[in-house]
Amino acid sequence: MRRRAPPRASERPWSETTPELWATAYQVNVVSAVRMIRAFVPGMRERGWGRVIQIGGGPAMQPMPVQPQHSATLAARHNLAVSPARDLKGSGVTSNVVSPGPTLVEHVRDRLLETGPAQGSGSELSEIGAKASETWAPDDIGRFGTTEEIAGAVAYLAGSFADYINGTVLRVDGGHVLAV
Repeated sequence: MRRRAPPRASERPWSETTPELWATAYQVNVVSAVRMIRAFVPGMRERGWGRVIQIGGGPAMQPMPVQPQHSATLAARHNLAVSPARDLKGSGVTSNVVSPGPTLVEHVRDRLLETGPAQGSGSELSEIGAKASETWAPDDIGRFGTTEEIAGAVAYLAGSFADYINGTVLRVDGGHVLAV
């Protein structure tokens, strides 16, 4: 059974998520990507080669009970990779998404260290992270991902070995997202 970490004030349920929060999330997570694509793709198309790589996330496919606007905008970003892929057909430019699972970035590390000892998960980050990976962010690997693992996926998609990958979501989540 998946349990979530205790909610933060910013993690509002659907009933408390205002239209303004939705609009802000859409501007930050979707419109900003559209602006980047519009700024860089013409030059890529002109050169006959390029990579559009966006960062998505598991909530796009498995929304959380909180921050519905965040999950929805990630889904839009995943979808946003497919449309340019179709438009760029034959241009040498590909468009894909890397979708990380729970990753041990600074704010996650800080939150684990803040909440873990009080929840009886230990006092060392390795203990707390392993327990959190079992309870509120389970995956098939048994740990949080690293930024290096996410960067490795981006580097792969950016290179010539990924010439035949287009319009896809590359999940780098240790099996966190259940079969979709």
